Amino acid sequence: MEEDVRRKWVVVRFNEKEFEQLKRFQKSSTERSRSNYIRKMVLHQPITLRYRNDSADQFVEEMIGLKRELNAIGNNFNQAVHKLHTLDRIPEFRQWINHYQTAHQQFMGKVDQILERSNQIYRLWLQE
Repeated sequence: MEEDVRRKWVVVRFNEKEFEQLKRFQKSSTERSRSNYIRKMVLHQPITLRYRNDSADQFVEEMIGLKRELNAIGNNFNQAVHKLHTLDRIPEFRQWINHYQTAHQQFMGKVDQILERSNQIYRLWLQE
């Protein structure tokens, strides 16, 4: 529409300190462009601010650490089971290997569930 086209300019100058403050304020909002942020401020339109929950940030950091640890444990478990497969010619180990193969599959299934859920939570948190 013709009335939606913005043709008027307003030039505002800032010193470095003021400009840095403006950038911080804009980054704490959901406005992606500085011009939209300033326009809303000047026209007294609502500006949506982002809110960061420190305890949730800490939770996400802990989950990322746990994810790394679970990956390392899973890798070690995979290597151990692989080594045991080289011993399957010894009769006593066959039964043990079969038992731990099942445990390994259950463990890796749970690790995959935990990793997927933590990835979902992390992706959701990044969007906010």
